[in-house]
Amino acid sequence: MKENMSFKKVALFDLDGVVFDTEPLYTAFWRTVFARYYPNEPQLATSIKGQTLTWIYERYFADKPDLQNEITAELNTFEHNMQFEYVLGFEDFIAQLHQLNVKTAVVTSSNKPKMQQVYGQHPNFKALFDHVFTAEDFAKSKPDPYCYLLGASYFGVKPTECVAFEDSINGFKSVMSAGMPLVGLATSNSVEVINQYTKVIIPNYLQASFADLCNQL
Repeated sequence: MKENMSFKKVALFDLDGVVFDTEPLYTAFWRTVFARYYPNEPQLATSIKGQTLTWIYERYFADKPDLQNEITAELNTFEHNMQFEYVLGFEDFIAQLHQLNVKTAVVTSSNKPKMQQVYGQHPNFKALFDHVFTAEDFAKSKPDPYCYLLGASYFGVKPTECVAFEDSINGFKSVMSAGMPLVGLATSNSVEVINQYTKVIIPNYLQASFADLCNQL
């Protein structure tokens, strides 16, 4: 009975650090940017994880459109040359969800131009999911719960009938505020940090069982 009660209908995935093992690359990029403009605040590169580019600009580069354009150009070049490598075991895990008839969606703060880079490297990417939500779909950024509530609403289910896969602190807070069960990926933060938000933690998807994860939530 517990398994039937615990099994989730929808799986929602953040992108960087959850689908693709790219979070360390972005942290390195933003560390370079902030070292230039906020040299006395080295923690900024990690504190912005899960935020949209618009949010970053409004918070740290407001009223500096020329600087925003410069950073955007740097970021576009960075992403154009970046390799989007799946987190280990992810493709097999998604295949498992399809076999179980679990609906799937990406819930990412990344924008559509970046996703075009993803689609270029992985032409079958969209086929892996029932929907891809991007920054343009969200009225509010993580850690606000808006994006995950939107994901649940899209499939016509309650937040408790979903499970979210996240790796960043802002993502964890977003999921928890949405009242949604959370699986933490230890790709960007330590197990000790993630333990503050969920006890269900995986290093990657190798040998991961969706049913077992649901029963632990």
